[in-house]
Amino acid sequence: MLPDGITPVTNTTLAFLPRLALCYCTLLLGACGGGTDATPQPSAASTAPFADARVKPIARAGTELPKISNEPPASILFVDIAGERGLSHVYDNGMQGVNLMVEATGGGAGWLDFDGDGHWDLYLNQGGEPTQPSDRLADQLFRNTDGERFESVTAAARIHETRYGQGVAIGDFDSDGFDDIYVTNVGRNTLLRNNGDGTFGDVTLAAGVGDERWSTSAAWADLDHDGFVDLYVCNYCDYDPAAPIPCLRDGEPRICHPKDIPPVPDEFFRNRGNGTFTAEAVERGLVGLQNRGLGVVTADFDNDGDSDVYVANDTTANFLFDNDGTGHFIEVGTLRGCAVDRNGATQASMGLACGDFDGDGWLDLYSTHFYRESNTLYRCLGKTGYEDVTAQVGLHLPTLNVLGFGTVMADFDLNGHPELFVTNGHIDPTKTMDAGGYAMQPQLFSFDGHRWHDLSVSAGEHFSREFVGRGVASCDFDADGDTDLCVVHQNASVALLENRSKHGNWLQLRPIGTSGDRRATGCRATLYVGERALMQELCGGTSFASSHQPILTWGLGDWDGPCTLEIRWSKGNVERLDNVTPNQRLTRIEPNGP
Repeated sequence: MLPDGITPVTNTTLAFLPRLALCYCTLLLGACGGGTDATPQPSAASTAPFADARVKPIARAGTELPKISNEPPASILFVDIAGERGLSHVYDNGMQGVNLMVEATGGGAGWLDFDGDGHWDLYLNQGGEPTQPSDRLADQLFRNTDGERFESVTAAARIHETRYGQGVAIGDFDSDGFDDIYVTNVGRNTLLRNNGDGTFGDVTLAAGVGDERWSTSAAWADLDHDGFVDLYVCNYCDYDPAAPIPCLRDGEPRICHPKDIPPVPDEFFRNRGNGTFTAEAVERGLVGLQNRGLGVVTADFDNDGDSDVYVANDTTANFLFDNDGTGHFIEVGTLRGCAVDRNGATQASMGLACGDFDGDGWLDLYSTHFYRESNTLYRCLGKTGYEDVTAQVGLHLPTLNVLGFGTVMADFDLNGHPELFVTNGHIDPTKTMDAGGYAMQPQLFSFDGHRWHDLSVSAGEHFSREFVGRGVASCDFDADGDTDLCVVHQNASVALLENRSKHGNWLQLRPIGTSGDRRATGCRATLYVGERALMQELCGGTSFASSHQPILTWGLGDWDGPCTLEIRWSKGNVERLDNVTPNQRLTRIEPNGP
């Protein structure tokens, strides 16, 4: 969050190191360039190594999928139906003209099926008075009654969370099959355990995860591969809204620059498997210099079979923590070329999207940033690291004059190429008139196989309105095969964006883990369609302060023939499903054994 009038810092050393590291690694390693629910029977497990395997690029001669075109699709449409579906919620940041720093960052959303009825419910956190909790405003749990309507069941679920909320992370920490809720706050965070009977209990103190600092995003993932899902929590600054450091501009209160406030380290809570956690960030190597964490992704970025951690930091270099396979980490962001932009400048990083946008079998990263910085797309080059390709693929200029937060990479029109949704909004209501405004329009970009195109103008009325956007969480809440969105706005109604795009054929996978994480975070699946191989991974975290429905969705365009699906579970066991027909929702339970 870089206030207006501050020029991004360019560090000559940081500019030089990624290029040096890339050359060095290249010398050492070599350069890398409505359906029906069904559960098909698997064939024999594949013995081919999945890790390090290079799948075929998304654009291949001879494919029967639609030909790649430089013309962007004109079929994507989102409609905000929150009001008509009973979803009524406003995140109140409590601003009263004092410009407290904490007012700039909340809130978030999390999708979960808390009652196990197959309909995806929604948890939305609340802000309120930053200096003290108030019963006037509280978090809300909305039950999806039938795929059509939402109703608040907060009181019935025995949830009473009134702290100044920031984000939501959904995970099943005790592996009982019921989704639990972790809420990040300014002050003590909260862990709500799902009792399995429609109610929740606050087990924060018993579990030992009540971080007292200013936390933002969080992610559940089994980072040490012991079968118990762990928790990574992003922390921001050492800031007390009840006794704030005074920050002025022309004698008037302003939102503090992040570098005016001391940073605080992130935390890693290791799940001990008995309902309790231990804080082990330092012991595990999950620490970096001057972190101000706002976004986090856990995923297998180097294709070695374990989950790594990428952290979006505000005005300081981003972190990439490489897992050594034992749950210990080394920070390699600068070495791998994804700590700063291509000019070596640190950026005010907020939200993160992750996906294989170019179809080469390696996960790429998209980070949202401050006004006048532009968002950044890091393309993975394989084990040599990452390259900032933002300008080359058409994403630099469209995001220069906005300030981005939550973001999602998904194939919204199911044509075989991804899109990017970004919600925007400034952090300082006292900004100058040339700062693009406080409230800003959201954006939608579509990839055609070569470049990204801005489709915001044609994607629906929501994109013509201005908001102070923060969290974004994706879910196919109406079970029609495509991806819908929940978008949280500060001091304005939450949006439920129903995807009404004209779309192609599709396939959806919901993996259910048995060896630890029931939500199967870290599960990776490759769908073989003709001569194309489309890889996706169920990542932990992503977006900003939000949690998505744990599913994988592939767009197939005109392809309606059989496919082959290869699933690598988080423990490394691989299964292969042949003759999978499109336009269905598959539920796969992790098999026992290797």
